[in-house]
Amino acid sequence: MKIRTIISACLLMALSSCGAKAKDKVKPNIVLINIDDMGWKDVGFMGSKYYETPNIDALSANGMVFTNGYAAASNCAPSRACLMTGKWTPRHGIYTVNSSERGASKDRKLIPTVNTEILAEEHQIIPKVLKSYGYTTCHAGKWHLSHNPTEYGFDINIGGSHAGMPRSYYPPYKNVNLEGSSNKYLTDAIMDRAIEFVDTVQQSFFLYYSPYAVHVPIMPVDSIVPKYEKKASWQGQGNAEYASMVDNLDRNIGLLIAKLEEKQMLDNTLIVFTSDNGGLYGVTKQKPLRAGKGSYYEGGIREPFFFVYKNRIKANTKSDVPITNMDIFPTILNYSGINSADLKLDGNNLSSVLEGNTDKLERPLYWHFPIYLQAYNKSDNETRDPLFRTRPGSVVRYGEWKLHYYFEDDGVELYNLSEDIGERSNLAIENPEKKEELLNLLKNWWKETNAPIPTQFNPEYKN
Repeated sequence: MKIRTIISACLLMALSSCGAKAKDKVKPNIVLINIDDMGWKDVGFMGSKYYETPNIDALSANGMVFTNGYAAASNCAPSRACLMTGKWTPRHGIYTVNSSERGASKDRKLIPTVNTEILAEEHQIIPKVLKSYGYTTCHAGKWHLSHNPTEYGFDINIGGSHAGMPRSYYPPYKNVNLEGSSNKYLTDAIMDRAIEFVDTVQQSFFLYYSPYAVHVPIMPVDSIVPKYEKKASWQGQGNAEYASMVDNLDRNIGLLIAKLEEKQMLDNTLIVFTSDNGGLYGVTKQKPLRAGKGSYYEGGIREPFFFVYKNRIKANTKSDVPITNMDIFPTILNYSGINSADLKLDGNNLSSVLEGNTDKLERPLYWHFPIYLQAYNKSDNETRDPLFRTRPGSVVRYGEWKLHYYFEDDGVELYNLSEDIGERSNLAIENPEKKEELLNLLKNWWKETNAPIPTQFNPEYKN
């Protein structure tokens, strides 16, 4: 009897050990939420007193919020290319949407770098890599990097194409193709299909939920508008129609989280939430941040940003470590147990920060935009001049210091973000040593990345 008991005990221990190992090898589900044009303070958890986002706020409380979270570009396509590749803009050549010659030619001193509009298929991007390791991959919403996301590693495509915005949020959506008929508001229709995917998927999955909302056209959810019309505006936020789109988006994200809970998937799901660029200035504002979408002041690139992963990331935590959406790729791979060394990503694995092992990440962050992007409201803007949201240049942030450099006139702006988050006081003359330090970082980075620098004069320019 004793021998049988010992054998039985050994078998139980062996089975238990195998079960533990199998459980350890279960890959986490990945849900990457990338909102379109949502500004840094367009959500309650970042301090808005106008927009109501209870579901997003509750989700953020389950993980770590980054107060210095950035997009790697200030408008849609380049930001999304950086997120998907984990690489700086010079590595993929997508710098803007459509042409780089945006704005009147007579106002453009230089010939800008030609823009790449389709992401080269040679890039190893998030869905391709995850799919090769056994993940089922689903794209839901705006893609904007090619005509067909299924050619880039997605098994399922819900409404994604090269379209940068819908022609209508109400059916017929015109340039957004959803299989099957739908009479719903576009944000609702896309989430319905995303939830169907979660409800039926049979293995570890990657869901890239990238709604067209809250990008223009501003098309309100009529039933929600009255609530915001009754509210007082707050720090430049007071557009009830836009607020209804934010509110409805929040409701849909709540439905997705509820489905994950119902399927008992939430504990084994890494969730990342961010936006592709700053809010559209004039529709929404991000005080005290300066400017908005299309600008490389903080209002154009600083984003709401958090990570949630139960038992790995402590709830109700915050970090002021500067991060970028390029960090998402290596972080996802780390939690999926995939070695990212061969990919040579420019982003960093954030797990040491997320798990509380460090509160620092010493590295410069760079932005490069050798292009022109015209202003859309010349009478109300906070950009360098009223004609353009940006002119050709580069930006570097290192520690609390941020330097802007412009190619047309060798203009330099230097700001200490710890004292001047609104970038109002240019300290370039007062701090020549700091200016030179950051300029040297920028120049070395140009060489490292082979960043194109526009120098050719535009003969149509009129001074």
